[in-house]
Amino acid sequence: MTSFFKGFCLSCVLISPWCFAGGGGELRPAQQYDVELNTISMLEAETLLGKPGVYFFDVNTLEIWAQGYIPGAIFFNVRNWRELLPKNKDAVMVFYCANRLCTSSAVAAREVMKQGYTGVRQMPDGIYGWRLSGRVTEKP
Repeated sequence: MTSFFKGFCLSCVLISPWCFAGGGGELRPAQQYDVELNTISMLEAETLLGKPGVYFFDVNTLEIWAQGYIPGAIFFNVRNWRELLPKNKDAVMVFYCANRLCTSSAVAAREVMKQGYTGVRQMPDGIYGWRLSGRVTEKP
């Protein structure tokens, strides 16, 4: 056997235990949520921009927020987020984060729904989808 082949086989044996997803922990069922999200498309969200009683909440990190956000959006990734919510529990609120892989806006929307708010919407495409589509953004 060549030294390359021996090295390759040895590396496969040494690395293989760490190549499995899940880190070797106990298997358990995936978390299920008792509250179903009401999603909104970017086109629908754009029609709501600037309307009275409609709130946009950006659930991104401060670094992503600083690169630009949906006009009028409120930075939501703060400890006192409950103070940012409108008094009207029927107000339309659109939550978004980075993109479809980001779950922060879904978590935030579910938490707000648990507070009794009924007009909660979540925009899965996030700010990256918004920007890629050429829609207007603001910067702090």
